[in-house]
Amino acid sequence: MEKVEWQVEGMSCTNCALTISKYLQKEGMKNVNVNFIGGDVSFDLDEHKTKEEISKGIKGLGYKVMEEDHSGHHHSTAKKGSGFLSTQFQRFLFCVPFTLLLMSHMLLHIHLLMDPWIQLIVCLPVFIVGIRHFGMSAVRSLLKGVPNMDVLVALGSTAAFVYSLIGTIGNFGMEYVFYETAATIITLIFLGEFIENKAVQLTQKELTKLSHSQKVMANMIAFDDEHKENIFPVESTQLRVGDLILIKSGEQVPTDCKILSGDAHVNEALLTGESTPIRKTAKDTLLGGSILADGIIRAQVTATGKDTVLSNILYLVKQAQGEKPPIQQLADKISTIFVPTVVGIALLTFALNYFPFHIDLTHSLMRSIAVLVISCPCAMGLATPAAVAVGLGRAAKNGILFRDAKSLELFKNIRNVVFDKTGTLTKGNISIASWHVQTNTISENEFKAIVFSLEKYSNHPIAKAVAKAWKTNAIAWQKIEEIKGIGMKATDKEGNIYQLGSSKIVAGIANDTTHTAYLLKNNSLVGWFDLEDEIRQEAKKVIEYLHSKKIKTYLLSGDSLDRCKKVADALGIDKIYASKSPEEKLMIVEQLNNAVPTAMVGDGINDAPALAKATIGISMSEATQIAVQSAQVVLMNNGIEHLPLALGLGKHTFITIKENLFWAFFYNVVAIPVAAIGLLNPGIAALAMGLSDVVLVANSIRLNYRKVI
Repeated sequence: MEKVEWQVEGMSCTNCALTISKYLQKEGMKNVNVNFIGGDVSFDLDEHKTKEEISKGIKGLGYKVMEEDHSGHHHSTAKKGSGFLSTQFQRFLFCVPFTLLLMSHMLLHIHLLMDPWIQLIVCLPVFIVGIRHFGMSAVRSLLKGVPNMDVLVALGSTAAFVYSLIGTIGNFGMEYVFYETAATIITLIFLGEFIENKAVQLTQKELTKLSHSQKVMANMIAFDDEHKENIFPVESTQLRVGDLILIKSGEQVPTDCKILSGDAHVNEALLTGESTPIRKTAKDTLLGGSILADGIIRAQVTATGKDTVLSNILYLVKQAQGEKPPIQQLADKISTIFVPTVVGIALLTFALNYFPFHIDLTHSLMRSIAVLVISCPCAMGLATPAAVAVGLGRAAKNGILFRDAKSLELFKNIRNVVFDKTGTLTKGNISIASWHVQTNTISENEFKAIVFSLEKYSNHPIAKAVAKAWKTNAIAWQKIEEIKGIGMKATDKEGNIYQLGSSKIVAGIANDTTHTAYLLKNNSLVGWFDLEDEIRQEAKKVIEYLHSKKIKTYLLSGDSLDRCKKVADALGIDKIYASKSPEEKLMIVEQLNNAVPTAMVGDGINDAPALAKATIGISMSEATQIAVQSAQVVLMNNGIEHLPLALGLGKHTFITIKENLFWAFFYNVVAIPVAAIGLLNPGIAALAMGLSDVVLVANSIRLNYRKVI
């Protein structure tokens, strides 16, 4: 099946998303994913259907499919200014004068407005605009079998209008005329939807920043017939793989590329959350969206459009936003039956008020209308997406990518965290841990110079690491050779013989043979040094944080017990599993996971099976594509510094979802009875309904600023 990814305009709430989702499933589409906050719709196209047919069907539901250009960016066919949000505000502005005029007679007692026919004329434009929008939406949703909140709005405003119209035609008097109620409901709902959508936009703040960073100007390099270099500006969307570009100090890197020449410091905070500029030189890669803090470089484009790291980040986060964590399932079930239930409650409200309690017809009707208008199915549907959008947006800003929303919820239960060693707790680069020079032999600088001068002639990985670390002016040897399995041997101009090698060369000379390498001069011990894979600077704090949260830590590695023990002791890790194969790692993680929820942190290559088996797999970004395939969470900052933030965001996003759902249920449980007993007029009910969603969004936005670790 062909994978289709669209952006759809016009979705104002989760019921809209549910309508589209039900339609796609009914048409035979598989793996349907609809996210109303970002407007993203994805599905596997049924082979018996065409994209044109499906697009036409979505348009028939009242939504607009945005077209995709050759670079993978979406654009709307609608004219500028006709978007959903601006249209809502335009409708509100159109309705306000008429509604205020109708309301004014209640305060100022304007004689002309006391005439029901005049009120009908003033109300009619508002009612036509309202019923054209809410009524058509309600009818479409009913025809598709997924009634939305517009059904309640349309019923409430129509009931008030028709009741007033009957009173006007029958000349029953002003006590039967409630045109201001119909106008107020429509006007305030337009205002509420506008405010709600503006608030929802705020939940996309961080992702919007990332998205805008995809399209910037670039300095493209071209050569004329005389091979002279010419530079001219182009949009990043026009670049192709292989193009040459010039990037100057302070400019944004337009797309993923490889440095050909130049030296610069690059700020990758937008993509990794790491604000400290990183030095980049020839052959290093640059990520589109990063900023050149200083320097001038020439580079070759390596990826464009959907293939860039930034595009993959946006894709992952948008996919995760469309996912529904388990806690949302109950809310979804309730939302699907909410509208019919509320209509039933409204009818019951009218019947109980009018018959058993003998409330007059007018007040009984107003109470049932208030029940229709005060109810808010969107609140229950919005509770999870709003919190998830903010949580994922903050995570993305800090270089944390969640592949699915489910992982956010699962974090709250994690009791074990298992770490791989190399490339996870350590940097994956061999470094010199310590060294010692015997008293009354040579100075430390001489020791380093001799070691460098010997190791530079060897191709052994350890020798290369040492030579790189202690690079200095080399000694000119009279003779030098490498003795396989032993080390290096050389003679200087004075005839002194130096040997550098493993513990084998100090047998019978030194009592301590636990160090990595030893240096002898004329068969006498001069000094030794130890090598290790350097521990990440942030690792200690991360382990301490986990312990403070009563989370047990494990080191699971294929490396030797001695090396693992050094790392574990340095960091305070609870338990070690050393010299383990990928199969053994899988078994250990499975055992731990069966006992309590367990997270596995690895590099996403050798640890792929264990990452997949863990409750949550967390991977480094060095091997991005493999990491994405094997783990639910990817740390983009080339380290585990933001692991506590990932855990904290997962936990607090779940807390926010629970708070939102509590408010949504509490609001409806309290508001409906209050309206039913006549303590709310329909106008106030309309405003309260719109603001209820804003409360949820505002609470979700707090996630951007809440302390989570």
